[in-house]
Amino acid sequence: PGLRHTGWGIIEAAGPRLRYVADGTLRPDPRLEVAERLAALHTALLAVIARHRPEAAAVEETFVSRNAASTLKLGLARGVVLLAPALTGLPVSEYPASVIKKSVVGVGYAEKAQVQMMVRRLLPGATPDSGDSADALAVAICHAHHLSTRRVWEGPAAAPLTGAAP
Repeated sequence: PGLRHTGWGIIEAAGPRLRYVADGTLRPDPRLEVAERLAALHTALLAVIARHRPEAAAVEETFVSRNAASTLKLGLARGVVLLAPALTGLPVSEYPASVIKKSVVGVGYAEKAQVQMMVRRLLPGATPDSGDSADALAVAICHAHHLSTRRVWEGPAAAPLTGAAP
């Protein structure tokens, strides 16, 4: 997630089957002040949640940049991305980039292009509108895989498999 653009992706999962539902990229007006961009991001995420009614949300964990100001701004956007689904009662999970890449490509050090190619392969019909929305779909795939694995270990009472990745 970021103040300039934040990808989101919605999938449905039933057992090992994944189905593409929707994706997009939120782009708050860069001329707005930071607080206004955060508010716009929050409003847009709530609209996505209201429209698609996911059962869960997942977010990529943030890496720390050498630029402290950039890291702080990224943290602000990430806070909004975590808050929006939490306010609607959705469970929110977080995954490091290496775990997402391993879930989608098979290796934790995969290149962005490899992740995007596998997202298209795993979700027929998906045509992400940006690298950010492809990344969000990858987070959703990772989350579905982790829930599926947890369901095997915990039994049928585990959480449902539909996921969202704002």
